[in-house]
Amino acid sequence: MGFFHAEDGARLAYSDEGEGLPVLCLAGLTRNMADFDHVAPHLADCRMIRMDYRGRGQSDFTGAATYTVPQEGKDALALLDHLGIDRAAILGTSRGGLIGMVLAAAAHGRLLGLCLNDVGPEIERAGLERIMDYVGRNPNARTHVELAAKLPAAMPGFANVPEGRWLSEARKHYEETSEGLRIRYDPALREAFLEAFEGEAPDLWPLWQATAGLPVALIRGANSDLLSAGIAAEMKRRRPDMLFAEVPDRAHVPWLDEPEAVALLRDWIAACTVGTPG
Repeated sequence: MGFFHAEDGARLAYSDEGEGLPVLCLAGLTRNMADFDHVAPHLADCRMIRMDYRGRGQSDFTGAATYTVPQEGKDALALLDHLGIDRAAILGTSRGGLIGMVLAAAAHGRLLGLCLNDVGPEIERAGLERIMDYVGRNPNARTHVELAAKLPAAMPGFANVPEGRWLSEARKHYEETSEGLRIRYDPALREAFLEAFEGEAPDLWPLWQATAGLPVALIRGANSDLLSAGIAAEMKRRRPDMLFAEVPDRAHVPWLDEPEAVALLRDWIAACTVGTPG
């Protein structure tokens, strides 16, 4: 793991591993670079770049006003600049996919392609309300083992989950302390989320249209409460060349190591590689 400084001086954590097509992996709202641990073995032929957004993981906590998609997009570009990477493919899970779409519009020439994991230009209210229930709050569990036992009931829509996966998730995203589990991100993220949640939903379809000319792909959890099947179909209608996979027994979000997701990622990476130098 390394660190770099954003334009405002914030110290942000990142990892940069492997060789090949540069793939910038952008995590979900409350997550960190560990979000992509499960898919990492399947990106072994790529240069896999991950980051902790400001306020998450090992990065500086910089306050609610800075926890926005546009700011996180600027930070992502700053990381590419720090690494001397002109263009990269973006694999974005949930929040990371929104950042990817913003970058497709604001910095189109920096992208080699975009793959969205269970997110699109329209987000279901039910999914947002579920996130609102937990964002910025510590879980009601004292240990990782205790939380892992509760997660199957707390995460409806998931089935046939690999053995040990819930415990792995608990360990990645929460810290054990003498007072119980604690979130690995700034609690002020709740304030930022609520401000965005309570505002008028922006029209994000122009961002999707801005991906024109880029290889695009979409992975959807078949039981997702955030990305509806109808919106996924409309995305495909507007971009008939979009690669698409639906992962059974997954809600929001697939872990990306499911066979359907891996197969799609391979096809998307091949499409992003066509025409790139070297």
